[in-house]
Amino acid sequence: MESRVPAWLKSDLPDAYALHRVARKISSLRLNTICFEARCPNKKDCFQQGSVTFLILGRNCTRRCRFCNVSGTVPDQVDAGEAERIARACFDLRLDYVILTSVTRDDLPDGGSGHFGSCIIRLKQMDPVPIVEVLTPDFGGDLKSVEVVASAGVDVFGHNIETVERLYPVVRDQASYRRSLGILEYVRSGFPEVVVKSGLMLGLGESLEEVRSAISDLRSVGCDLITIGQYMRPSERHLPVQKYVEPAVFEELERFAGDLGLTANCGPRVRSSYLAKSAFYQAKSRGQKCASRSRQDHWN
Repeated sequence: MESRVPAWLKSDLPDAYALHRVARKISSLRLNTICFEARCPNKKDCFQQGSVTFLILGRNCTRRCRFCNVSGTVPDQVDAGEAERIARACFDLRLDYVILTSVTRDDLPDGGSGHFGSCIIRLKQMDPVPIVEVLTPDFGGDLKSVEVVASAGVDVFGHNIETVERLYPVVRDQASYRRSLGILEYVRSGFPEVVVKSGLMLGLGESLEEVRSAISDLRSVGCDLITIGQYMRPSERHLPVQKYVEPAVFEELERFAGDLGLTANCGPRVRSSYLAKSAFYQAKSRGQKCASRSRQDHWN
């Protein structure tokens, strides 16, 4: 049985005005966000930072991951006008950092990568041009689909491994740990200007050593930025929480990742898009410093 939710996971009430303003605009333009669909506890922080995570390609997923609150039913029709409406929302809300994520669309030949590309291209036509981050599904391991997204002008390419390799049969039975690592490695090798990002959730039965191993794996494939947060059970239909991980453990993992050269955002309430804008600038700054040191080492 799950223990009582600890105090460190309880958050303040969100800013009602900020939530209503964003929700009203999203609703009026017939758009979806993971902020509302997944009942994210950090909406206030992201909205105040000028960041929203749009959920594209409909609200229904072709997979039924036992940790995810997004519906796993018959997928929606691809909405050709979605890219334009997202651009309108970004303009009206004055967003300068836009995150696009999607349900998994195994029913589509390209996994939805073409639609990702269209949305990115449209956002990059705006004035001023926003920073664009994506959080993609695995596209069934099709690297051509990955390339479509990575080459469309993204600033951050995110794909979450979600958990440690041992737990994949339970947590992500239709996915592959090695496949996900391969996607991140492909983006890093082919698109050196793009920040590569991934994330994990804790509390599903993983050991601390397994988490450290996963972080090392992410660094080995060229990941720049990681997020690590606490898994929270969306409903009784989902996987139970095995453990509420104490804040000190997240702090230790953040130091461990930093020592490996990663920019890390770790904490009980952290989610993939939590404070994404500031994390992006940290990762870019770290990358530029590393590149500068490399050049100095070369000439010395």
